[in-house]
Amino acid sequence: MLSDGKEPQLSIIICTHNRADLLRKTLDSLLHLDDIELVEIIIVDNHSHDHTEAVIEHYLLQNEDKLAVYSLYESTLGLSAARNAGIQAASAAIVAFLDDDAIPAKLWIRTILHTFRQKPEVMAMGGRIAPHFETSRPHWLIKPFELPLTIVDLGAQIREYPAKLHPCGANMALRKSVFEDTLFPLDLGRKGNILLSGEESWVFQNLSKAGHVILYHPQMSVEHFIPANRLTREWMTQRYFYQGISNGRASKGWLDKLKLVGTLSAKMLYILLNAMLARSEGSKLLIKCRLESIRGSLTTLNVRK
Repeated sequence: MLSDGKEPQLSIIICTHNRADLLRKTLDSLLHLDDIELVEIIIVDNHSHDHTEAVIEHYLLQNEDKLAVYSLYESTLGLSAARNAGIQAASAAIVAFLDDDAIPAKLWIRTILHTFRQKPEVMAMGGRIAPHFETSRPHWLIKPFELPLTIVDLGAQIREYPAKLHPCGANMALRKSVFEDTLFPLDLGRKGNILLSGEESWVFQNLSKAGHVILYHPQMSVEHFIPANRLTREWMTQRYFYQGISNGRASKGWLDKLKLVGTLSAKMLYILLNAMLARSEGSKLLIKCRLESIRGSLTTLNVRK
């Protein structure tokens, strides 16, 4: 409920785990957004053991007269569990997800609300995610590595997402009705420092199969912090390995597993052909990472017979 007694038009869900100082910056940035008076903010503390609780309590105390802001504690570790708790607590017809290390543009809320009002066929939307590197950008960080680091720029035009691409959790909004029958799958998504993913892909694949529109809007933009520990070759190869595990876990039935094996075989052939052409440090690392992704998928398929 907003201060004027009306229902919020948008529920902003921010899930956090042990990143109190980054969370503080994200929360403070919301005060400067246009139309902030139309939204509720739901902060989900996902089993943090740093000073996250103190940051949230201070923010609530400082802004209780300005904002409709609430906090939840989710003891089940995992981003999917935290997001699901936020969804169930949300009272608006539209839910937006913002990472605890992302700073939204001034027009972020206004863009989301205007788009959903003007385009009833749109069920979900996302936008630009610009990087804020903690250290300088590594020379090996070529274009294919941008998406694993949640760097997204599909241009300056409003458009539907192309095949195999969809909004990222750092910056996405959906009609809450999307989650009437199902929530984010708990066996996918980040769990502490474990780099599982795939929960967003699962949701958006279901939307696409049902024929719903998923829109990219360049003015729905955020700046996303990328810490130094993610700007290493080791982190990137691990990220690809867990992406492979996530792909394997998303393959539920024998037919899905058979399709995955076929896909992995084709990928292996493609990688071997490209390995002979790899010259730069970035392209060589990409070959290694793609092989790690295949290894992750095969490991999961071996476990889940």
